[in-house]
Amino acid sequence: MNDLNPYEPIPFDEETWRQMPDFLSNLPEPVCLHVWGDETTGAAEREAARLAGLLAEHFPDKLSYRLLPRRINYPYYPVIGIMAGTVESSTDLGLRVIGLPIGFQMTSLIAAIQAASFRGQTLEPRSRLKLHRLMTHAAEDIGIEVLTSAEDEAGAVVAKAAFGAAAATERIRTFLIVTDYFPEAAQRYSAAYLPHTVINKRVHFNGVLEEHELVRQIERAVKRERPATGES
Repeated sequence: MNDLNPYEPIPFDEETWRQMPDFLSNLPEPVCLHVWGDETTGAAEREAARLAGLLAEHFPDKLSYRLLPRRINYPYYPVIGIMAGTVESSTDLGLRVIGLPIGFQMTSLIAAIQAASFRGQTLEPRSRLKLHRLMTHAAEDIGIEVLTSAEDEAGAVVAKAAFGAAAATERIRTFLIVTDYFPEAAQRYSAAYLPHTVINKRVHFNGVLEEHELVRQIERAVKRERPATGES
């Protein structure tokens, strides 16, 4: 993993393609990848478009993609939105990969595709039920940012749970930020250790967040946002 260059093409060898059907051939619902960026601007945005095209080409019954121009409210590019549905009709479940998913973060992209297709059933039923109850009473929606890197294997573990939470619960959005491209994102949150998870910009967690612990951290964020009752 140490020789990965974030500005070189993503390697797709024969072994990679042999493994992909295990993860993508049995998706219950099609998924559309929306890629925001400008292919003429830089290698990462060009490679994101190529990646989406390759996946759609190899799994035409399961995956499709759209290339979309940059948006003024996105500070970093490329942005890959993982949508349930097709090019003609897609549903935004709030799953985003920001930056090119190189290294271990290709696993995170696959996890996001699975989460969208299964509508969050990649999470345990108990977790989905608890999240539904939490968000029914939450004062604000929840935004989860997972800061990670190409060599951060633990980041893929956190991403799987965080993408599942977003796909399962309408009021949760998950943003995976590949800091190989945007070190300033890690600096902004003083994230000296990866993965670093930020929930609503207030609850921070360093290290691996298994599914049950992520749910607990979301609960902390929801409780912090509830109006004060006068209790000390």
